[in-house]
Amino acid sequence: MLVPDYIIESSWEVCNKVGGIYTVLSTRAKTLQETFPDRILFIGPDCWGEKPCPYFIEDRRLMADWRSSCAEEGLQVKVGRWDIPGQPIAILVDFQPYFAQKNDIYTRLWEYYGVDSLHAYGDYDEASMFSYAAGLVVESLYKWIEEREERREKRIIYHANEWMTGLGLLYINKVLPQIGTIFTTHATSIGRSISGNNKPLYDYLFAYNGDQMAGELNMQSKHSIEKQTAWNADCFTTVSDITARECVELLDKPVDVVLPNGFDDSFVPQSATFTRKRRAARRRMIEVANRLMGTSYGDEVLIVSTSGRFEYRNKGIDVFLEAMSRLGRDPRLEKDILAFVMVPGCEMPHRDEGKVKVIFVPYYLTGNDGMLNMTYYDLVLGNDLCIYPSYYEPWGYTPLEAIAFKVPCITTDLAGFGLWAQGEGVDNIEQGVRVIHRTDYNYEQVADEIKDTVMLFASFDENKVKNARQQAAKLSKKALWKHFIRQYEKAYDLALRKAEARMA
Repeated sequence: MLVPDYIIESSWEVCNKVGGIYTVLSTRAKTLQETFPDRILFIGPDCWGEKPCPYFIEDRRLMADWRSSCAEEGLQVKVGRWDIPGQPIAILVDFQPYFAQKNDIYTRLWEYYGVDSLHAYGDYDEASMFSYAAGLVVESLYKWIEEREERREKRIIYHANEWMTGLGLLYINKVLPQIGTIFTTHATSIGRSISGNNKPLYDYLFAYNGDQMAGELNMQSKHSIEKQTAWNADCFTTVSDITARECVELLDKPVDVVLPNGFDDSFVPQSATFTRKRRAARRRMIEVANRLMGTSYGDEVLIVSTSGRFEYRNKGIDVFLEAMSRLGRDPRLEKDILAFVMVPGCEMPHRDEGKVKVIFVPYYLTGNDGMLNMTYYDLVLGNDLCIYPSYYEPWGYTPLEAIAFKVPCITTDLAGFGLWAQGEGVDNIEQGVRVIHRTDYNYEQVADEIKDTVMLFASFDENKVKNARQQAAKLSKKALWKHFIRQYEKAYDLALRKAEARMA
């Protein structure tokens, strides 16, 4: 198996906490840094200008000679370390100067790869200019590494995440064919758009034409860059089997390797610290609920939550709220329940739903939101049960995070994580994870099954709850990066072999 000497990886979410890919990369980084110490280099966008990035520690001594050459080349970069476990080297690149060259860049992209940028709108230009800048950084790093290593040929991987980094990968494919390239789509842009527009994705997946749907949904440019990057990368990957099927149907390209998302449990506090933090989280959530609603709940209340991006249908927020409504109307429910919806978004008016109180927390939980004032990881462990009934979820980090913090959860078999849990023989709440069967059309059934599962969990005695929590934690250990990283090793090997064959 071929092993890279250097891995260069780019994403819009390197040192830029905006979504789930940040969690994927930041938890995986420690494992890669241990295997490739300071030979794993992350490239992210410099969105901060003169302001300090809260996730980045600049170090002007690090790679100082390369930074000097960047200045001569007109590349504006900051070099330092990503402030996460492992503290890998991170490079933030200023992509603003390349907007002036945008039309020429897009023209070459069309001429070389047939990528349609004519229908671009929204974040397409911003992402593309970052991607191009990242490609220039990779090119410069390659030259620096070769000179530094006495011009001995090195095995180098460039790993690009999501359509936002596709342009840079295609650039490297053109100018540095000796570099092995990997492209990971964490969710196809057109698949997410189909489901987000309330169209049935799964029953008709075999019949959808990705190019046709891109035109119908005004997604031509994002779909085009994603498709061409998938076809031209040395190794095309995604995060789950369910998204792999999507890629075949919508991008007309089978994936080469599936790279499931693992977790780094160094985020999880241990023993007495865990108990203290759990009590603090529960105390804070109950305190906020009592103040908002004039209630007097104590620690006996059952706390459940859902979280993630505010994609009302895709993330299952709609069916979560429906299930809570049905739960509140069920006369068999004996326990009071606090249900938190922790998704950044607009505020909604308060409504009283009897024994089930729903609280909308429309903020990023960074610790200073003005409401809960605790970070997400410090809050999630205070839950009794987490619920993520996703309709569209290529992997599903939130349920994996929940079980890592010993919180049993409910998910669906339309989430990559749910399918993985079933593959491990786990699909009921006694085992720590309840996996509900979900289709395009069984919304009512899903709502009832969530309600019934919460009712069941609310009836558990202390020993049953303890066992479910232990089973959840046990399952999470199977999803540590030290296990899933083997799939990355396969991807590195495949990409390097293709690059070497190309240069033979």
